[in-house]
This record gives sequence, structure tokens and C-alpha cells, in this order.
Amino acid sequence: MRNRKGSASWLVLAFGVGSFLCLIFGSSSRVSAIPAFARKYQTSCTTCHNNYPELNDFGEAFKKNGFKFPKDDETFVKEPPVLLGAKAQREAFPKAVYPGEIPGSLPLGFRFTGFAQYNNKKPLNAPPAGFMPRTDLFTSPTFSLFAAGSFGPNISFWIDDDISVDGAGAAGGLGDGYLKVNDIGHYLHLPKNTLNVRFGQFELDLPFSQARTIHPTDYDIYTQASTASALGTTANPFVFAAPQRGFELGGYPNNGNFAWSVAVVNGNNDSSTLVRNSKDIYVRVSQRFNLERDANVRKEVQAAGPTGPRDHTSIRFGAFYYYGRNALNADRAISTLGTIHEPFYRAGGDIRFKYRNLELYGLGMYGHDVNHLVDTETTPATIMRAAPVTFSGGFAGAQYWFYPWLIGLMRYDFVNSPTDALNDLALRNTRNRLSPGVQVYLRANAKIVFEYQRSWQVSVPTPPPLFFRHHGFIAGIDYAF
Repeated sequence: MRNRKGSASWLVLAFGVGSFLCLIFGSSSRVSAIPAFARKYQTSCTTCHNNYPELNDFGEAFKKNGFKFPKDDETFVKEPPVLLGAKAQREAFPKAVYPGEIPGSLPLGFRFTGFAQYNNKKPLNAPPAGFMPRTDLFTSPTFSLFAAGSFGPNISFWIDDDISVDGAGAAGGLGDGYLKVNDIGHYLHLPKNTLNVRFGQFELDLPFSQARTIHPTDYDIYTQASTASALGTTANPFVFAAPQRGFELGGYPNNGNFAWSVAVVNGNNDSSTLVRNSKDIYVRVSQRFNLERDANVRKEVQAAGPTGPRDHTSIRFGAFYYYGRNALNADRAISTLGTIHEPFYRAGGDIRFKYRNLELYGLGMYGHDVNHLVDTETTPATIMRAAPVTFSGGFAGAQYWFYPWLIGLMRYDFVNSPTDALNDLALRNTRNRLSPGVQVYLRANAKIVFEYQRSWQVSVPTPPPLFFRHHGFIAGIDYAF
């Protein structure tokens, strides 16, 4: 056993070193950049990212400004847009079609991620049945297409689609696809970007993005769903990690230090068929305090220098609340009962602190779903309130830049769900995971990722329930072009 374990470890180590050397010597010496915006402005990915796809202060300002430079955008554009008409049409509006503009070339980019895994030994009769290898090379490779840009001074768009997930032409799916209108509050004489609107399919205004996270694994609390199983009727598919369909009002006046958003969405996730008429509400507010000593620096947006951009020293506090009404029996599967409405909510807070090369962050969330019991043996069937389905949890993490190209990471996830434990989905109420890692930039648009996961109380839902320590190691590549 010891020799087999050592061989697997050396296999993963050899893969990681091989990937590093291939990318180092196989890449062009010219610094590449993330497409669309990098090509438009002829700039490096590090202008907007300290550790892509996470945005730095400049990247946040760029995004909030409708994918334009926060100041003097026209002077930095190296690829002029195509005007869809003449200036005279703008002056003649509304008696003429407002001309607008489109990007000078197709604003397309591609991203590929693939990882090798080494996992702790699982129970022999764990599903799926049969042999389960402990090592897997390039598991779940994902090839994505994304496009973004602007249609004039205040309309922007974003589309990303996973063309292939898990390889071999496997179907992917649309992530975000939305239009956004910036600064509509201008017509109400409000400060710039106090009121904006976006609509389509989009990730909620989460404190920390799941769709564009720097980690190769999901935040556990974001993927937690509420299911009562044998303990009641609750079967709520909603999870924070999934994009939603709807529209959102929001704004970030005062140079973006204060931000707010209110979204009205279907609430059935991006891939779920809508099964109810009611809509869900999501609200988020946050306040950032700029801690730079120099008052002039506090008012500036940090730009990239020879060693990359540097974020402001700052601390951000935020809070969020999500409310919805899950609907059961809408199809009258139990003919003697009407639609059963089960209100639910998610509430939480977050914090983020940046100081030079260090970033600390954390999030806590509580979930509550109304639950019922149905007695179909009575005539007619009866329904009564049951104990609610609740859970809590969150994550805490840190990043440290040893060099602009060498980043150390640490993250701790935990979820407390009594219902999961009672349904034998977890050994105890609380399950947690510690994930240290390191990321190495080979070029501005290519990096290798290492992460070790140490988990507790992980179950395999097969009768009788089996529990094991799901430790594992991930090594892989992430690049865009």
C-alpha cells in the first residue's frame, strides 16, 4: 500500500512539474493578455487582475464603468469602435435612431481549465459501482467562450458559455448573458452610477463571485440546497452558485465605495424549468472604507505599473438577504390539496480586508425553509407544519503575493446542516474543509494551480450510509487567449 501511494504522489508531482516546464518553454516571450479588452486597449491582463479572474481595484472600476476606463477612456483605446450612424442622428434623436457603436472586432475570448486529481481511498461499494481510480488526469476539463464590450457610452454586455465540460464534446451551458445600462440616474440628476439596471441571466451580486473565483473548487455554502427528504416536503433547488434569470437595479456612487443592488429573479437556477409564478428578491449592500493615508491617493484608481497594480489598503463590510416562495403540488399530484407554498430566506454578511500583498476575506450565511408534513392516508389528505429546514455556514480565506507571479492561498469552508445529518448525508451536523494552495503565473494569461483539500465528515449516500475522509490534491492549468 505504501508503494502504491507513493507512486500516485510522484505521478501527480511529475504532472505538475511537466506542465510548468511545457508552459514556460512553449510560451511566446511576448506577454499575452485576456482577449477583448486587452486587445482593445493593447494592455496586459494584470491591468485589471492581480490573480485572474478576480478583479483588482482598477478592474472593479473598469467593470462598473461599463467596461471602459474610469477616466479619459478614448485616449487609451487602440482599436476604435465602429459607429452605427452619424453624429447628426444623435442630435436628431428622438426623430432618428440613436446611432450607438459596436466593438471594432469581434470581442471574443476563450478560457481552458483542466486539473489532475489524487483522492483519498473511498469505500469499495460507494457509487458509482465498480472500480474508482484514485488518480485522474485532467478531470472535468472546461473550454469556455466569453464576449463583453459596450454599445456606446452607457450600454454594456457580457456573455460567457461553457462550450464543453468534462471533455469529449460534453454539453456545457450559458453562464452569464446580460445587457446593462449604466447611469440611468443621470436623467434624474443623481450622482454618477447611483442607478443602473441589468437584465438577462446573471450571477447574483454575490460578495465573492463563484463563477469567477480564483479557486479550482466551489464555496461549499454557495452549493448548499435545502432538502427535507423523509423529514418533510421541502425540496428547494435554489443555490447561490447558480446564475439566475431576471433583472437587477443597483448602483455604486461615491467612487464605488458604497454599493447596493436589488434583483428580481425566477429563483429556479439557470438549468431548472420554472415551476412557480412567484419571483424571488435579492438585496445586497456594502460599504468600503479606504484606509490609504494620503487623501489624494484615496481618490485615485490604482493603475498598473512595472510590477503590476496595487490595490488600495481598504476594508469592506457587506450584508445580503434573499427571499423566495418555493411551490409544491402546483401540478396537483395530490388532487385533494392545493399548491403548497414554502417561504424561504438566506441572510448573511461578509468582510474583505486588503493590505499591500495580503488579502483576507470571509462570509457567513444562514438559510431557513418552511417545511410541511403531508398525511396521504387520511381522507382527504391533510397537511401540517413541520420543523423548518435550516443550515448555516460560510468560509474564510487569505491570499498572499510572495511575488506578483507567486500567490499563496488558504481557505476554510464549513456547513452546519442538521437535516443533512438526520438524512445520513453527513456524519455530523457540521462538515468542513481546509484548502491550502499555491498559484504560479507563467505568463499574464496562463497559470498553474495547486490545491490540497482536507475534509471531514463526508458521506457516500448508499445504504447503509458510508463515511470517509475525502482528502485530495489538485494540480492543473488555467489559461485564456
